[in-house]
Amino acid sequence: MRDPTLQKKLLTWFRKHKRPLPWRETKNWYHIWISEVMLQQTQVETVIPYYKRFIEKFRTVEELADASQQEVLKIWEGLGYYSRARNLHQAAKSIVSDYRSQIPRDRQELLKIPGFGPYTTNAVLSIAFNKPFAVMDGNVKRVLSRLFAIRDDIRQLKTQQSIQALMDNLLPLNLPSEFNEAMMELGATICKSSIPLCSDCPLLQNCQAYKKNLVTILPYKSPSHPIPLKQSLAC
Repeated sequence: MRDPTLQKKLLTWFRKHKRPLPWRETKNWYHIWISEVMLQQTQVETVIPYYKRFIEKFRTVEELADASQQEVLKIWEGLGYYSRARNLHQAAKSIVSDYRSQIPRDRQELLKIPGFGPYTTNAVLSIAFNKPFAVMDGNVKRVLSRLFAIRDDIRQLKTQQSIQALMDNLLPLNLPSEFNEAMMELGATICKSSIPLCSDCPLLQNCQAYKKNLVTILPYKSPSHPIPLKQSLAC
Protein backbone atom coordinates (compact mmCIF):
# COMPACT_ATOMS: atom_id res chain seq x y z
CA MET A 1 0.00 0.00 0.00
CA ARG A 2 1.10 3.58 -0.58
CA ASP A 3 2.75 5.16 2.45
CA PRO A 4 2.07 8.93 2.56
CA THR A 5 4.52 9.40 5.43
CA LEU A 6 7.37 7.75 3.52
CA GLN A 7 6.48 9.70 0.39
CA LYS A 8 6.48 12.98 2.28
CA LYS A 9 9.84 12.32 3.95
CA LEU A 10 11.50 11.41 0.66
CA LEU A 11 10.03 14.33 -1.31
CA THR A 12 10.91 16.84 1.42
CA TRP A 13 14.51 15.59 1.37
CA PHE A 14 14.65 15.68 -2.44
CA ARG A 15 13.39 19.24 -2.72
CA LYS A 16 16.12 20.38 -0.35
CA HIS A 17 19.05 18.27 -1.54
CA LYS A 18 18.58 17.45 -5.23
CA ARG A 19 21.51 18.19 -7.51
CA PRO A 20 21.09 21.08 -9.99
CA LEU A 21 21.34 19.01 -13.18
CA PRO A 22 20.71 20.63 -16.58
CA TRP A 23 17.95 18.21 -17.63
CA ARG A 24 16.06 19.07 -14.45
CA GLU A 25 15.61 22.60 -15.71
CA THR A 26 13.04 21.55 -18.30
CA LYS A 27 10.02 19.35 -18.94
CA ASN A 28 10.88 19.15 -22.64
CA TRP A 29 10.43 15.46 -23.44
CA TYR A 30 13.19 15.56 -26.08
CA HIS A 31 15.77 16.87 -23.62
CA ILE A 32 14.69 14.39 -20.95
CA TRP A 33 14.83 11.53 -23.43
CA ILE A 34 18.39 12.42 -24.47
CA SER A 35 19.53 12.64 -20.84
CA GLU A 36 17.92 9.33 -19.86
CA VAL A 37 19.60 7.46 -22.70
CA MET A 38 22.97 9.02 -21.93
CA LEU A 39 22.66 8.22 -18.23
CA GLN A 40 22.26 4.51 -18.88
CA GLN A 41 25.52 2.87 -17.77
CA THR A 42 27.27 6.27 -17.49
CA GLN A 43 27.98 8.50 -14.48
CA VAL A 44 26.19 11.84 -14.15
CA GLU A 45 29.43 13.86 -14.09
CA THR A 46 30.50 12.31 -17.38
CA VAL A 47 27.12 12.86 -19.04
CA ILE A 48 26.68 16.58 -18.30
CA PRO A 49 29.11 18.02 -20.91
CA TYR A 50 28.00 15.48 -23.54
CA TYR A 51 24.36 16.31 -22.91
CA LYS A 52 24.98 20.04 -23.28
CA ARG A 53 26.92 19.60 -26.53
CA PHE A 54 24.33 17.21 -27.94
CA ILE A 55 21.42 19.58 -27.24
CA GLU A 56 23.35 22.50 -28.69
CA LYS A 57 24.11 20.51 -31.85
CA PHE A 58 20.70 18.88 -32.29
CA ARG A 59 18.24 21.32 -30.75
CA THR A 60 15.10 19.44 -31.78
CA VAL A 61 14.08 15.91 -32.69
CA GLU A 62 13.79 17.08 -36.30
CA GLU A 63 17.42 18.22 -36.33
CA LEU A 64 18.51 14.89 -34.88
CA ALA A 65 16.48 12.96 -37.45
CA ASP A 66 17.93 15.02 -40.32
CA ALA A 67 21.53 14.49 -39.21
CA SER A 68 23.69 11.74 -40.64
CA GLN A 69 24.59 8.80 -38.44
CA GLN A 70 28.22 9.87 -38.73
CA GLU A 71 27.37 13.29 -37.26
CA VAL A 72 25.53 11.70 -34.35
CA LEU A 73 28.32 9.24 -33.61
CA LYS A 74 30.91 12.00 -33.82
CA ILE A 75 29.32 14.11 -31.09
CA TRP A 76 28.76 10.94 -29.04
CA GLU A 77 32.44 10.03 -29.37
CA GLY A 78 34.00 9.09 -26.02
CA LEU A 79 30.71 8.40 -24.24
CA GLY A 80 30.77 4.71 -25.14
CA TYR A 81 28.02 2.15 -25.76
CA TYR A 82 27.53 3.52 -29.27
CA SER A 83 24.40 1.47 -29.89
CA ARG A 84 22.64 4.07 -27.73
CA ALA A 85 23.51 6.78 -30.24
CA ARG A 86 22.39 4.66 -33.19
CA ASN A 87 19.10 3.87 -31.45
CA LEU A 88 18.55 7.56 -30.66
CA HIS A 89 19.06 8.42 -34.30
CA GLN A 90 16.70 5.71 -35.54
CA ALA A 91 14.09 6.61 -32.95
CA ALA A 92 14.25 10.29 -33.93
CA LYS A 93 13.57 9.36 -37.56
CA SER A 94 10.59 7.26 -36.50
CA ILE A 95 9.19 9.98 -34.23
CA VAL A 96 9.40 12.57 -37.00
CA SER A 97 8.05 10.39 -39.81
CA ASP A 98 5.46 8.32 -37.94
CA TYR A 99 4.36 10.56 -35.05
CA ARG A 100 4.62 14.10 -36.43
CA SER A 101 7.64 14.89 -34.25
CA GLN A 102 5.86 14.19 -30.97
CA ILE A 103 6.21 11.00 -28.95
CA PRO A 104 2.97 9.15 -28.18
CA ARG A 105 1.76 9.51 -24.61
CA ASP A 106 0.41 5.96 -24.68
CA ARG A 107 2.95 3.57 -23.12
CA GLN A 108 2.28 0.62 -25.42
CA GLU A 109 2.56 2.81 -28.49
CA LEU A 110 5.80 4.40 -27.30
CA LEU A 111 7.31 0.96 -26.71
CA LYS A 112 7.02 0.32 -30.46
CA ILE A 113 9.68 2.95 -31.25
CA PRO A 114 13.26 1.61 -31.57
CA GLY A 115 15.28 2.15 -28.41
CA PHE A 116 12.27 2.75 -26.17
CA GLY A 117 12.46 -0.16 -23.76
CA PRO A 118 10.48 -0.32 -20.50
CA TYR A 119 12.96 1.81 -18.52
CA THR A 120 13.31 4.64 -21.06
CA THR A 121 9.58 4.64 -21.78
CA ASN A 122 8.61 4.88 -18.12
CA ALA A 123 11.25 7.52 -17.40
CA VAL A 124 10.26 9.84 -20.25
CA LEU A 125 6.51 9.51 -19.72
CA SER A 126 6.84 9.99 -15.97
CA ILE A 127 9.39 12.78 -15.81
CA ALA A 128 8.23 14.77 -18.85
CA PHE A 129 4.47 14.21 -18.59
CA ASN A 130 3.95 13.18 -14.95
CA LYS A 131 2.47 9.84 -16.00
CA PRO A 132 2.14 7.30 -13.14
CA PHE A 133 4.81 4.84 -14.28
CA ALA A 134 7.48 3.67 -11.83
CA VAL A 135 11.06 4.04 -13.03
CA MET A 136 13.37 1.18 -12.12
CA ASP A 137 17.10 1.77 -12.52
CA GLY A 138 19.92 0.22 -10.52
CA ASN A 139 19.71 2.94 -7.88
CA VAL A 140 16.01 2.37 -7.25
CA LYS A 141 16.44 -1.41 -7.07
CA ARG A 142 19.18 -0.97 -4.48
CA VAL A 143 17.08 1.42 -2.35
CA LEU A 144 14.08 -0.89 -2.37
CA SER A 145 16.15 -4.00 -1.70
CA ARG A 146 17.47 -2.35 1.45
CA LEU A 147 14.28 -0.58 2.43
CA PHE A 148 12.37 -3.87 2.51
CA ALA A 149 15.35 -6.14 3.31
CA ILE A 150 14.89 -8.24 0.21
CA ARG A 151 17.39 -11.08 0.39
CA ASP A 152 16.50 -12.79 -2.88
CA ASP A 153 18.90 -12.72 -5.82
CA ILE A 154 18.40 -9.45 -7.67
CA ARG A 155 19.56 -11.10 -10.90
CA GLN A 156 16.43 -13.25 -10.91
CA LEU A 157 13.41 -12.08 -12.88
CA LYS A 158 11.05 -13.00 -10.05
CA THR A 159 12.97 -10.75 -7.65
CA GLN A 160 12.94 -7.86 -10.09
CA GLN A 161 9.20 -8.27 -10.58
CA SER A 162 8.69 -8.18 -6.81
CA ILE A 163 10.74 -4.99 -6.53
CA GLN A 164 8.81 -3.46 -9.43
CA ALA A 165 5.54 -4.23 -7.63
CA LEU A 166 6.84 -2.52 -4.48
CA MET A 167 7.78 0.60 -6.43
CA ASP A 168 4.41 0.61 -8.21
CA ASN A 169 2.68 0.59 -4.84
CA LEU A 170 4.90 3.31 -3.36
CA LEU A 171 4.49 5.69 -6.30
CA PRO A 172 2.21 8.64 -5.43
CA LEU A 173 -0.25 9.01 -8.31
CA ASN A 174 -0.27 12.81 -8.02
CA LEU A 175 3.55 13.25 -8.01
CA PRO A 176 5.06 10.34 -9.96
CA SER A 177 7.67 12.43 -11.75
CA GLU A 178 9.14 13.96 -8.60
CA PHE A 179 8.96 10.71 -6.63
CA ASN A 180 10.76 8.74 -9.35
CA GLU A 181 13.52 11.33 -9.48
CA ALA A 182 13.75 11.36 -5.68
CA MET A 183 14.19 7.59 -5.51
CA MET A 184 16.92 7.66 -8.15
CA GLU A 185 18.62 10.58 -6.40
CA LEU A 186 18.54 8.80 -3.06
CA GLY A 187 20.25 5.76 -4.54
CA ALA A 188 22.83 7.83 -6.39
CA THR A 189 23.85 10.11 -3.52
CA ILE A 190 22.94 8.42 -0.22
CA CYS A 191 22.05 4.74 -0.57
CA LYS A 192 25.22 3.98 -2.51
CA SER A 193 26.39 0.50 -3.39
CA SER A 194 29.57 0.99 -1.38
CA ILE A 195 29.75 3.08 1.80
CA PRO A 196 26.09 4.12 2.00
CA LEU A 197 25.48 7.29 3.99
CA CYS A 198 22.81 5.84 6.25
CA SER A 199 22.99 8.62 8.84
CA ASP A 200 21.94 11.13 6.13
CA CYS A 201 19.08 9.03 4.76
CA PRO A 202 15.57 10.47 5.12
CA LEU A 203 14.15 6.91 5.17
CA LEU A 204 16.49 5.54 7.85
CA GLN A 205 13.62 4.80 10.25
CA ASN A 206 11.82 2.86 7.52
CA CYS A 207 14.83 0.84 6.39
CA GLN A 208 14.56 -2.83 7.29
CA ALA A 209 18.11 -3.58 6.13
CA TYR A 210 19.47 -0.98 8.55
CA LYS A 211 17.43 -2.39 11.43
CA LYS A 212 18.63 -5.92 10.63
CA ASN A 213 22.26 -4.92 9.94
CA LEU A 214 22.01 -6.05 6.32
CA VAL A 215 22.87 -2.83 4.51
CA THR A 216 26.34 -3.89 3.40
CA ILE A 217 25.19 -7.22 1.95
CA LEU A 218 22.06 -6.04 0.14
CA PRO A 219 21.06 -6.14 -2.59
CA TYR A 220 22.23 -9.73 -2.99
CA LYS A 221 23.52 -10.50 -6.46
CA SER A 222 24.66 -13.99 -7.35
CA PRO A 223 28.07 -14.30 -9.03
CA SER A 224 27.94 -13.95 -12.79
CA HIS A 225 28.89 -17.07 -14.71
CA PRO A 226 32.21 -16.69 -16.55
CA ILE A 227 32.18 -17.26 -20.29
CA PRO A 228 33.92 -20.58 -20.95
CA LEU A 229 37.06 -20.34 -23.02
CA LYS A 230 37.75 -22.97 -25.62
CA GLN A 231 41.35 -24.03 -25.97
CA SER A 232 42.61 -25.37 -29.25
CA LEU A 233 45.48 -27.83 -29.39
CA ALA A 234 48.40 -26.92 -31.64
CA CYS A 235 48.91 -29.34 -34.53
